[in-house]
Amino acid sequence: MTPQHLPSGSFIASLPDPTPENPLVLMFSACFSGTLCGYDGTSNGTHPTMKQLMSYPNVKCVLFCPEDYSFGTPRELCDIHGGNGFDVLDGKAKVLTETNKDWTELLVLAAQKMTEKAIENNVQIAILMEISASCGSQVIFEGSRLSENKVYQKGPGVAAAALIRKGIFVISPRDYKTLSLLLSKIDSDFIPPSAVKDHHETEWYMEYFS
Repeated sequence: MTPQHLPSGSFIASLPDPTPENPLVLMFSACFSGTLCGYDGTSNGTHPTMKQLMSYPNVKCVLFCPEDYSFGTPRELCDIHGGNGFDVLDGKAKVLTETNKDWTELLVLAAQKMTEKAIENNVQIAILMEISASCGSQVIFEGSRLSENKVYQKGPGVAAAALIRKGIFVISPRDYKTLSLLLSKIDSDFIPPSAVKDHHETEWYMEYFS
């Protein structure tokens, strides 16, 4: 079953066919564009599918990096302790850095700002960096990723959770099936591969969280 935070195939199919005059508005983690806003001052690597999506004339890109907004770049790594992004928004979990600084309040502020920007631009779908304490949607770390026995958990980061609560769908770059459906909506010449899966359907995910 498709998780509620992912747009279904029927939802994507129901979207108006985008044109340069009436583009599909997508929000992206800013690092996907090559912006050097990763914690270490990089763009977190290359992301060919994201670049492809951004290149279409019938797509309007809205970029935002919540951690850069509140903490600048470069900065410490941070992770969620005591829950996921929903728990942080509800005051039940905290965002701590590798040196135990409490970044909870400022990351919630950044998540709110990202959501405001999405609403202002009529964003219905966001494509955000997986694993991130801000932008992860399917999987994030449970506690510090620097722990000797690092642990993953299901659920979103803080910014992704804020978007989801406002009814905005969030896709991970590892959700290959949904991304393929989106690409086929944008580009009539694109044929979705038949064997691709979303992150929650992969063998690793199902085995790890069994």
